[in-house]
Amino acid sequence: QVSILPNYILIAGMGGKNTLWGIILPGLGTAFGTFLLRQHFLTLPGSILEAAEIDGAGHWRRLWQVVAPVSLPSIATVALVTVVSEWNEYIWPLIITDKPESMTLPVGLTLLQNSESNGAGWGIMMAGAVLVILPILVVFAMLQRYIVAGLTQGSVTG
Repeated sequence: QVSILPNYILIAGMGGKNTLWGIILPGLGTAFGTFLLRQHFLTLPGSILEAAEIDGAGHWRRLWQVVAPVSLPSIATVALVTVVSEWNEYIWPLIITDKPESMTLPVGLTLLQNSESNGAGWGIMMAGAVLVILPILVVFAMLQRYIVAGLTQGSVTG
C-alpha cells in the first residue's frame, strides 16, 4: 500500500490510466517472486551449467535449454501467485481506473453489490462471484502439474 502513490504518478504520467497494462504493470515485479526464483536458482547445481559450458553453450543457450526447463515449477508457482494476486487486487484498479468499461471484475462486483444494496440481487451477486473465480480456476488447472512437480521436487531421495 506504500507504493500506491508513486505507482499512480508513474503510470498516470506514462498514459496508463484506464488501460489494462496500467493495471497489470505495477504488480509484475513482486518481492515474493524475486525471492522465490533467486532461492531456486541458488539450489541449481553448478555442475550442469559447467557441463553445458564445456559442451559449447553460450549464456543464452544455457538459460533457455538448461536453466529454464529445470525452473518451470518455480516459474509456474510465481506466475500463479502473481496472477491470483493481480486478479484479486481491488484498491489499485479502483484508483487507476475511472471508467466503468476499464474496471476489473472485483471492482465491478463491488459496484454491482452497491447498486443492488436493497437485498433483492443476491442471486446476481453470487453469479458474479462465480464468474470472477472461474478464470483463476482455469489458470490453476493449467499450471497444476508444474506446481505439484515443484512441491515434490526435492522430496525423493535415493
